[in-house]
Amino acid sequence: MASNTTKILLVEDDPNFGDVLRSYLEMNDYDVTLATDGAAGWEAFRRGSGFSLCILDVMMPKKDGFSLAKDIREKDKVIPIIFLTAKTMKEDILQGFKIGADDYISKPFNSEELLYRIQAVLKRSAPKADPRDEVRDYRIGKYNFNYPLRTLVLDGTKEEIKLSPKEAQLLKMFCQHMNDVLPRAEALTKIWQEDNYFTARSMDVFVTKLRKYLSGDPLIEIVNIHGNGFQLLVKTEETV
Repeated sequence: MASNTTKILLVEDDPNFGDVLRSYLEMNDYDVTLATDGAAGWEAFRRGSGFSLCILDVMMPKKDGFSLAKDIREKDKVIPIIFLTAKTMKEDILQGFKIGADDYISKPFNSEELLYRIQAVLKRSAPKADPRDEVRDYRIGKYNFNYPLRTLVLDGTKEEIKLSPKEAQLLKMFCQHMNDVLPRAEALTKIWQEDNYFTARSMDVFVTKLRKYLSGDPLIEIVNIHGNGFQLLVKTEETV
C-alpha cells in the first residue's frame, strides 16, 4: 500500500461520506486532510504543504470543485486531481479534464476501485528517474565540479569552493543543459518547488554567485536568455 507520507487533500461537502472516505483512506496508510466546502478546501491547500493528490467533489457550497481545481492549478501545475461527483454528463466530464483532472469518478463507486485509481494516478505522476542524475563529476571548462561533495575546483589550484545545497543543485542543472537553455520555470519548480516573483529573484541571486565562482575561466559564461532562462556557455580555445 501507499507510504504514510503520501498526503491527500479530500474536499467533500457531505460530512458523513467525507468522514467514511477519510477513514478508509487512512486505513490504507494515506495521510488525509478533509475539508467540507470548496473555500475551506482552498484554504487547506494554500496553507498546507506536501500534498501528493487532491480528491475534489464537484457540487459544493462556497466554491465548486471545478473552481477549486482552477485555483489549485494556478498554484501547482502538476499535482494530480481526481473529481468525485454524481454528475455523469459528458459536458461535465470534459470540463473536468479540460481543467486538468487526472481522473473522474462518478458516485456511487466502489471504495476499492477508488483505491486502485488513486494508486494508478500517483504512479503516473511520480517523477521518472533521470539517468543524468547519476553523474557525480562534471567538467566545466577548467573547473571540476563534484555534485555529491558540492565542491568546485579550478585546474592548477588546490583551493576548492564549497557550494551550498541550492548552489550545487542549480549548477548541476546548468551542467545537464550545458551550452543549451535551462528554462527558468524548470529550475524554479525543481529546486525551489515554486515559480513566482520571489523565487525568481532568489534564482537571480544564485546565478550571480555561480558567475563569480566560475570567473577564473574566461571561456565560461552564464547568459541571461530574456523571457526564457539562462544558458551556461563553455567555449574552447578553438572557438574563441
